[in-house]
Amino acid sequence: MKREKLIKGGLGIVASSLFVGTYAQNAINVTPNTGFKGKIGKTLAESEQSWPEKKQAPAGAPNVLVWLIDDAGYGTSSAFGGLMQTPVLDSLANNGLRFTNFHSTGVSSPTRAALLTGRNHHSVHMGTLNYSSQGFPGYDAIMPGDKATIAEVLHENGYSNFAVGKYHVAPLDEITANGPFDRWAVGRGFDHFYGFQLGHTDQYHPNLYEDTKVIDIEPNSKHLTTLLADKAISYIANQKSIQPEKPFFLYFATGAIHSPHQVDKKWSDLYKGKLDKGWDWYREEVFARQKRLGVIPADAVLPDRDPTVKSWDSLTPEQRKVYARFMEVYAGFLTHADYEFGRIIDYLKEIGQDKNTVILVSIGDNGSSHSPRNGSLNPYISSLDEDKQVAELYKNIDKIGTEHSFEDAPSGWTQATNTPFRLWKADPNSEGGTHQPLIVYYPNGGLEKGGIRGQYGHVIDIAPTIYELTGAKVPEVIKGYKQQPIEGTSLVYSLKDADAPNRHTVQYYELFGKRAIVKDGWKASVFHQSGTDFSKDVWELYDLKKDFNERIDLAAKFPEKVKELQAVFEAEAIKYNVYPLNDNALGHGAGGRARSPFGLNKKVVLYPGIDQLLTYSGPQFQNDPFSITADIELKSATEQGVLFATGSEFDGLSLYIKDGKFQVAHNTGSIVRYLESNVTVPAGKSKLRFELNYKAPEKGTRNYNAPAGTEAIYINDQKVGERDIVASEGRIAVYKDGIDVGSDRNSPVTDRYKVPFAFTGKLNNVTIEYK
Repeated sequence: MKREKLIKGGLGIVASSLFVGTYAQNAINVTPNTGFKGKIGKTLAESEQSWPEKKQAPAGAPNVLVWLIDDAGYGTSSAFGGLMQTPVLDSLANNGLRFTNFHSTGVSSPTRAALLTGRNHHSVHMGTLNYSSQGFPGYDAIMPGDKATIAEVLHENGYSNFAVGKYHVAPLDEITANGPFDRWAVGRGFDHFYGFQLGHTDQYHPNLYEDTKVIDIEPNSKHLTTLLADKAISYIANQKSIQPEKPFFLYFATGAIHSPHQVDKKWSDLYKGKLDKGWDWYREEVFARQKRLGVIPADAVLPDRDPTVKSWDSLTPEQRKVYARFMEVYAGFLTHADYEFGRIIDYLKEIGQDKNTVILVSIGDNGSSHSPRNGSLNPYISSLDEDKQVAELYKNIDKIGTEHSFEDAPSGWTQATNTPFRLWKADPNSEGGTHQPLIVYYPNGGLEKGGIRGQYGHVIDIAPTIYELTGAKVPEVIKGYKQQPIEGTSLVYSLKDADAPNRHTVQYYELFGKRAIVKDGWKASVFHQSGTDFSKDVWELYDLKKDFNERIDLAAKFPEKVKELQAVFEAEAIKYNVYPLNDNALGHGAGGRARSPFGLNKKVVLYPGIDQLLTYSGPQFQNDPFSITADIELKSATEQGVLFATGSEFDGLSLYIKDGKFQVAHNTGSIVRYLESNVTVPAGKSKLRFELNYKAPEKGTRNYNAPAGTEAIYINDQKVGERDIVASEGRIAVYKDGIDVGSDRNSPVTDRYKVPFAFTGKLNNVTIEYK
């Protein structure tokens, strides 16, 4: 009797909450309320099993592989006439389509957010870089759930999804071991993520994450792009072995060719002596090749060299040698990335997946960067007067491109790689900042081999193109969010019709107050100067159908057309959250300590065992007086190691015990200054304190060597070392590497120890206090 009551009562209640369907004559009397399609009886013999239906991709749905190259102008890759050899991209383009009128937003995070969602960057709250966010809907870097990513949509359509490489769209204050992770890649539809979170990372000592975990790959001998290709292949191998019927989406976003330009010598030496003719020759040679390829108009005219760039012939022999080496590394970096991407394609061929894979390659998330005039190698050299930089670079020429350089090429070269356009990355008003080559390759798609398409395209068109090619449907609701309309236009209409009229006819651009509007082939734009009055901006006007590279300003000739386009921009700006305009007149770094998850806390306590923090999402040291205190216990004089470290060999601060002494290494580039205690650290419990007493130089002083206070070290409140500091020592490890407690991972702050130099005594905590 008891058992019968249990079945009728307890089990009946359980059943009613889980099952619905057809019931046997003697079935338990329950109220159906779910989608169960089987039959439930009192016994297994009287019942029929039924399982929830799994999401399945449309029959024959292709895999999708997107490669987003970083910081690459229109004139970089040989696939579009550049002199950087990319045989893999050449092959894809020659067997697929070249889109010659495709565009980015003009800078990293906004382009990535737009590409991944099919919506404009302000519309998904990424109006600027993720670490420059502001508290407004278009700028807070909090991508909304009602505008799903490609991965979220494809997940609902039965795809496996992998993100490998640069992400750069998670809010800065959420990039810690505490998350939350719903705006990381794995929270936005990707099954796995392997890569880095900010705009760049060291190519030999990268700050890497897998899914939501910080990973330590040191000691590392592989280039980052090789690691990314290895992981991409691993994800595909696992997926096709375990669920071969499922298609995959791989978002592959390399750090190449963003700074730091680092690559093995075998790759940079491929260009040894081949670029000695300089950037003026490069522009002319590339321009001629682009015409022969048909990727620019046959009657195009090359714009004048930018007035900020000197002619190659006017340079000294020393400048030419240094600058040529920079470019050899820059070119080798892209050729190496092309090779590694080719390994992924080769793997697809090996497993028979190449023909049913859609490959989309955007050569650049923006144009090539507006780098320093002399290029850069490390912060110290960059801090010197311009006339002294080249001499120092010449002395260190063998370091260029190695793991001991944090290199960016001179602006003369980066402008040349934007041929045939003017200006650079972060100039969204210009084609040079936004006009990217796009390659579409799909063997099973019946595409014309080597075809050229001139229809207007933008990164927001990638998502709807993928949805149409895969047959994916965008659900009305994803994760509880009712979905907003896609804002891009699928490019599929043009794949088999070179003459199809444009469908994407209106597009706005805005970054840092610079803005533009394109409508029906006309373009109005503003090159806003940071810190100037927006109301005094002067609009330019270009007829892109006749003047695709913006040589002839027609604003004075057609003022009514300017007004018409200004009104269109205004409507688009209101529609997509562009206002308020922000030109970053006060800078667009991490905003002091405000955007760190630690906020403006006056006191931060870090405990041993904490995962590495990124320097940008950890406690900030940006021209603030502060102290760092390590609470330790030593059992013997032999115990040693790093207590706290932030940064790398290019910029950082390390507190450590070595040879019995409390020591501090303060690195501002190639100069490392040290403090060493004048007594040994005693056995037992101690508090070791470092104080930086920063005093800002007089307002208007730009001398990096101006006096700026002192720094001192203490053992149990007794001062045991002190020195004067200069202005350049006030900002520590603003971007590079990470923050470690109890060790120094990745690239070391000083060469006086080898990483990780983990502390062998007992470390209770590290306390940071701001004064």
